[in-house]
Amino acid sequence: MSLVRYSVLVVGIAAATFALAWGVALRRLDAPARWAAAFGAALAVANTITAHALVQWSSRRSTNAFLGAVLGGMVGRMAFMLAAVVAAILWLGLPKVPLAGSLLSYFVLFLVAELTILHRRTSGAPCETTEARR
Repeated sequence: MSLVRYSVLVVGIAAATFALAWGVALRRLDAPARWAAAFGAALAVANTITAHALVQWSSRRSTNAFLGAVLGGMVGRMAFMLAAVVAAILWLGLPKVPLAGSLLSYFVLFLVAELTILHRRTSGAPCETTEARR
């Protein structure tokens, strides 16, 4: 799946589920809690799009480049997310529970989507080691 299609899918899922959450619970919360939930969702969207971009970039490169991009990207994304959460709580004064709840919910949702897409993409293709053995 291309980066543009994946980004549209992720943003669409985030918008639809945030609208649903707004109707169910978010409209009853105060403004800082709603901003915290939106910030958590946006952070999760940025994280998953970045992860997909790194996988796509590295998929046609060597195994070392792939592992470097994926593992190095994971460490970099984790550091960025930690810094963003700390900044949101300490400097922006966003409430912790709505921020963490939103971030973790969207993170899990997008992780499942990403793994499903990667599994579908790789399940039909023969493995390089299988091809080498033939």
